[in-house]
Amino acid sequence: MFHRIRERLKSTKLGIRSVTMVPVTCLLAGVLTATGLNWTGISAAQDSAGGIQTSAAPIARESFAPLAEKLAPSVVNVKVTKIEHAGFGPGQTPDMPMDEFFKRFFGDNFRTPQQRPVQGAGSGVIISADGYILTNNHVVDRAREVTVTLADQPDFKAKVVGRDPKTDLAILKISAAKNLPAAKMGDSNQLRVGDWVIAIGNPFGLSHTVTSGIVSAKGRILGAGPYDDFIQTDASINPGNSGGPLFNMNGEVIGINTAIVPNGQGIGFAIPINTAKPLIPQLVKSGKVTRGYIGVNIQSISADIAGAMKLDTDKGALVADVIPGGPADEAGIKRGDVIIGFNGKTVKNSHDLPTMVAATAVGDKAAVTVLRNGKKADIKVKVAELPSDGSSVESSAEPTQGKWGLQLQDLTPDLARQLGLETDHGVLIAGVQPGSPAEDATIRQGDVILEVNRQPVKTVQEVKKEIDKAEGKSSLLLLVQRGQTRRFVALSG
Repeated sequence: MFHRIRERLKSTKLGIRSVTMVPVTCLLAGVLTATGLNWTGISAAQDSAGGIQTSAAPIARESFAPLAEKLAPSVVNVKVTKIEHAGFGPGQTPDMPMDEFFKRFFGDNFRTPQQRPVQGAGSGVIISADGYILTNNHVVDRAREVTVTLADQPDFKAKVVGRDPKTDLAILKISAAKNLPAAKMGDSNQLRVGDWVIAIGNPFGLSHTVTSGIVSAKGRILGAGPYDDFIQTDASINPGNSGGPLFNMNGEVIGINTAIVPNGQGIGFAIPINTAKPLIPQLVKSGKVTRGYIGVNIQSISADIAGAMKLDTDKGALVADVIPGGPADEAGIKRGDVIIGFNGKTVKNSHDLPTMVAATAVGDKAAVTVLRNGKKADIKVKVAELPSDGSSVESSAEPTQGKWGLQLQDLTPDLARQLGLETDHGVLIAGVQPGSPAEDATIRQGDVILEVNRQPVKTVQEVKKEIDKAEGKSSLLLLVQRGQTRRFVALSG
């Protein structure tokens, strides 16, 4: 999930990562919150003119010790054994998409990676007296064995009973001889920027470490997935606390620590507990989360895209693709439509819509309001269940295309198969010129162009033809596919 965050923030020279599973020789992994300054409050003084003059006179905060003592028993350390690739072993048969390319270079000596056990660690919080524990999905993903350590009891073998990669949440279950100290869940919607928070976890294997800080921001979107809505804290961030709880001053869990900026100080992110609360019963009961689905790929509308598509607004969610045979397709929603309303709620951007759709019951008919060619239309869509869950190129690529900085190649079914691409239609981007409009628009090698200025293209010559038509214009609108995702990209030149 979090490799997409790193991709999103490359342009700002920042990286976000989840920090849980690493080899023991590199220390254990996770996320925790940071120590903030112990100031709070504002004092007021009467000035000589009779007005009120405020000054930020610091007031020392009382000790966190009573709260930490009360909450520590509900926090657990999570130790995980995973299986990872460790090199090339003899006699194994390649089965990865790029294996054919490697075989061309290494011949019959090519072998797939061997597997080895790797130890890692994270944190979790007890959410029920009978042994259910909330943690991060990336803590236990691909785990062969999970062990949980409580504050005052021996280790317990844990079972992973449910996982939700889309929100990076997971539920574990242990069997203890007595009722366990469950944490109380709070209301993360009531959090305010500047509120004090504390975290307890397992940084670098140092069990039940307590740190403090404040809420630095809310509603952060990091590119981790369609349900991004992170709490940012200035609390101390260290490997080993992924899955650990973020508490408010009432001793309530208001977040699950998840990700960090590796080179930043005081920049950490937690999943709001209100995101987790409606999912927990589903994860406990069925091991997965059922979400509504209408079958569209969407994106927000930048100023460049609004100009290129002659839209009067940059509000709403732009439909970049409609899944064939999906609910939206059957209802008549089309690529290029702008969804501005869903069941009476305003859709401000592409971040709003997935949460609205996911929360809609499967089988319900949703009222979707769209803008199409400047006209508003209401469309009824029957909500379905959300389905479960490039590399080298040959030297036949066309030269860089003028000012846009695109190096193109015809995409054949055989080449698509060899590159492991999700489509065999369109034109392959074999290279991107550094500093070009294509690079500025985050186009990269291995992307596939499906449309140029709303015209479908299947060959390099068709792309050239559409580019020639745009000669003298300051923008070029592309529909690009990367993996399973299609999106509009506006190049400015």
